[in-house]
Amino acid sequence: MRKRSIKIAGHATSISLEDEFWDALNDIAESKSLGITALIELIDKQRKTDNLSSAIRLYVLDYFRKK
Repeated sequence: MRKRSIKIAGHATSISLEDEFWDALNDIAESKSLGITALIELIDKQRKTDNLSSAIRLYVLDYFRKK
């Protein structure tokens, strides 16, 4: 598990994800020509759960299921 601090929507937040999810998130961001922060901001706006880390995991899972 790796914790990273990022700034989204004008405020700092910490996100804890397994290394595999960080790697997958980076791959997805590259495929969409986005920075990882921009992708996380999109996930944050679309999430249906209170926990951002969980929302990111679900986004990654859904992305690869649809591929």
